[in-house]
Amino acid sequence: MNLMNILAILLVITIAVFIVVRILMARKKEEVEEEVEQDDKTYTIEMMTAFVKRRLDEITKINLYDIGLSEEELKRRKNKKYELKKALKGCTYGDVNDKKYVKELIYDLLSKEYGTDETNISKSIPFDIPSLLTAQDKFDILIYVYKQQFGYEALTEFIKKYNLASLKYISGDAKPSYVITSEEIDDIYEKENLVLSFHDKLSIVTQRIYQSYKGYSSIDEIRDMNIDGVSGGVSGLPESFLSQVAQTDGDYLDQILENKVPRACDSIWIFFQGKSIRLAFLSFGSESELKRVCQNIYKYNNPGQLSDSNGYKINEMKDGSRVVVVRPSFSETWAFFVRKFDVKRATLEQIITFDGKEKAIELLKFLVKGARIISLTGEQGCGKTTMLMAMIENIYETMNIRVQEVAFELHLRKIYPTRNILSFRETETVSGQEGLDVQKKTDGSVNIIRRGCNRSSCCMDDTSCTSCI
Repeated sequence: MNLMNILAILLVITIAVFIVVRILMARKKEEVEEEVEQDDKTYTIEMMTAFVKRRLDEITKINLYDIGLSEEELKRRKNKKYELKKALKGCTYGDVNDKKYVKELIYDLLSKEYGTDETNISKSIPFDIPSLLTAQDKFDILIYVYKQQFGYEALTEFIKKYNLASLKYISGDAKPSYVITSEEIDDIYEKENLVLSFHDKLSIVTQRIYQSYKGYSSIDEIRDMNIDGVSGGVSGLPESFLSQVAQTDGDYLDQILENKVPRACDSIWIFFQGKSIRLAFLSFGSESELKRVCQNIYKYNNPGQLSDSNGYKINEMKDGSRVVVVRPSFSETWAFFVRKFDVKRATLEQIITFDGKEKAIELLKFLVKGARIISLTGEQGCGKTTMLMAMIENIYETMNIRVQEVAFELHLRKIYPTRNILSFRETETVSGQEGLDVQKKTDGSVNIIRRGCNRSSCCMDDTSCTSCI
């Protein structure tokens, strides 16, 4: 083999080695970039939520007998496991205590196991860069701060402070309406100039994870507040309408996809001091999320399945709120209505506030004490139930009270636990009329009937009836 052949072989080998080294370096660089990219994604809300779901699933499904615990430790772990299972189930019914327990556990998982700290928590929500915060982020922060000071009166204080429950014009509307816009939330957030600690930031992230996992999405904290009610899916374009638009008007569909036209899943309304106010800055994000909320919010005490053949459910929540859920094809979209009743403030003196109220209050008291037949009527949300709660205070203690309702709402025994009161409600197998027939055999002195009256079912001719709503 001559010198030229040897040099050629060495050159080929050198080139081959150079190419292999370059390929290995390129692969290593790609792996480093992937690791950096993965690290950036690690502390997103989605990744944190997936971790929390996995850990809670492991905690509730672990077989404690396989890990060699002492008898005392086994008993303690079994109790904690049972308590967690109970809380995970109860928090979906509107139980604020179970919600608090689950949130505290999520907080601990994020801080102690997931490694969330001051440097990486802003990857989930950009707390330090207000320009990157969405209107929902800002609202969550504001409500959290107000809740620390005012408790469940936070939303009421927030709305009153900035006069948000007033009629206003928004672009594109010819008439004024009750609405809170994202621009108002941006202005308020800038005015508040909040400074958050790491504990505050992690608590807000914990709430965001909880509401997408076990809570009621964007309305989770709102539902707990002391307001008259909250509803969703009652405005905006139905999902079925989008397919029709796609076939007829492509430009309009583009506007919808760009969020210029609200969809049904962008519909969140609150009922506040007799006013229906649209929260234009909040959204469920997708039709599937609205559907998830509707399928979970009515489940307290197992009222039965919401199905296409049975397209609505009327029930109560753990805190006594009334919840109504409807679904297609009974309604055009998935929708829910939560109505809350503030029994602590249900007195005639607090309800009737106009000039000369003393005479009106005295008249109502004498009508009740005189056992007169009384009918309370009015539009939805005008305060019929609250007025009835206030009037019942004046019924003599010696008189037994029987209540017939579509769904339990009065909860009179919570207000008057020492009185003889029993409530009945309609079920799938027992009608309201059958309930009334049973009531006549239960030694009642006062019969209260709560339902929409009509000629065939109205109780006004029954002299034993004291109130008909």
